[in-house]
Amino acid sequence: MDEQWAKARIKIKGETRCIAWRFIRDLIQAESKREKQVKMFALAIYGLVIFPKSLGYINDAVMELFDHLDKGITPVPTILAETFRSLSACKKSGEGRFICYAQLLLVWFHSHFWKPEKVSYQACFKSYSPLQDLASMPRPENLSCDKWKTIFRNLQEKDVIWKARWFFPNNIVYKCGDYDWVPLLGIWGATGYASLLVSRQYRSRQFIPATRGLATCEFPYEGRGYKKNVSKIAEAWKRIYKMEPFDEKPRVTPEYRRWRSMRINDDIPLPDPENNVPVEEQLRVDPSEMEIAKHDFKKKYLMMESRLSGLENEKNQLKFGMQSQEREIERLRKGKGKVEEDLNNLRNDYKKLRASAKYAGLGKTPAEWKHEIQKEKERADLWERRFNDIQGQQRIMEEELFRNRAKNLSLRGRVGELEGSLQRYHSRNHATELKASRQENENMKKQVEDLEAALETCQGQIKNFEEVQSWNNQQW
Repeated sequence: MDEQWAKARIKIKGETRCIAWRFIRDLIQAESKREKQVKMFALAIYGLVIFPKSLGYINDAVMELFDHLDKGITPVPTILAETFRSLSACKKSGEGRFICYAQLLLVWFHSHFWKPEKVSYQACFKSYSPLQDLASMPRPENLSCDKWKTIFRNLQEKDVIWKARWFFPNNIVYKCGDYDWVPLLGIWGATGYASLLVSRQYRSRQFIPATRGLATCEFPYEGRGYKKNVSKIAEAWKRIYKMEPFDEKPRVTPEYRRWRSMRINDDIPLPDPENNVPVEEQLRVDPSEMEIAKHDFKKKYLMMESRLSGLENEKNQLKFGMQSQEREIERLRKGKGKVEEDLNNLRNDYKKLRASAKYAGLGKTPAEWKHEIQKEKERADLWERRFNDIQGQQRIMEEELFRNRAKNLSLRGRVGELEGSLQRYHSRNHATELKASRQENENMKKQVEDLEAALETCQGQIKNFEEVQSWNNQQW
């Protein structure tokens, strides 16, 4: 965008020159460089939002200010100057359109007339932006002009927050040069701002400030002598006076209260005692039928969205289940193939075994194998009965052996007694008794020999039984 392009599209509206927004929009769309697109869009915001002199048009004074921003000039004093000038013009005439940054007033209203329940800890950080916080804050809509008048007319002291919760003042600019206030140069005129009139916003005590001559500081950029005043203000900004805020109670001096009560203008209506309603209640707007229908539609939409989300989750679960089943079916299919392969191998091995059995002369029919198995079962039963009989005989022999051993022990004791008697009789030289004793001794020895022979016979039978049992175990 050069000077020749701007001259060809400048239009005179009233007493100002401006360019239509549509030309800037076409430039943004035709521009290929991102940086230039952003810069032209910022110019549009300055001309259409911050300084909306003519609706849909960007004033040439705004473009001149925008060109000076690249030189490090801050737009804050200019924005404040035009805001105060527009408010003052509306107040003097009792009507009119506010020609400045209306969103700035909205931020100020929310910062001083709405008491939040809690303040975010992020307000203590340097990166905190009250504008972003305000953009996410719910606020009333569709408030009529009469509603706003009622709200401001019935404001009470408890409804006002003098110091914004996010504002942490450091140094306050309270005068410039020879002025007892801060003169501000705008785009279309100048005005004065006495920051000490609202020292409570800085959490300082409110006293009577020096405001004599403040009204004479407001003038438009037209007529005779305005350039001299502009030069004087520019020179005053070279000497800035600051002070640190101090926290002191009470917040307001008695002299200030009396002074303020005497300077209240007659055109400010008094509060309505019958309409003493809190600000929160006054800001509450009764919803229209369209808003109710919109709310119901939104509620149904959220319900349908929640239901759709549930169906999506169910669909995903079913899909996951189907995938799991498909993997299981694939695993079973592979297992089935392996089983069929093993079965075929087993059948082939069985055929080979049958062929080898027939070749060896061992091939038999199932009936023959059944008959053979029956014979083997009968033989097994026979051997089992024999085994049981032998076990019974073994128990009988063991019992008899136990009795014979006991009897043998008793006979051995008797033989010992007889030998003792024999020795006693021998010492007495009784020939007859000795002979009888010898005869009895011989009989006893014979009985002992018979018992030992019977014992050896039983032991042999037991040994034979154990050999038979060992052979049976090998057969089984």
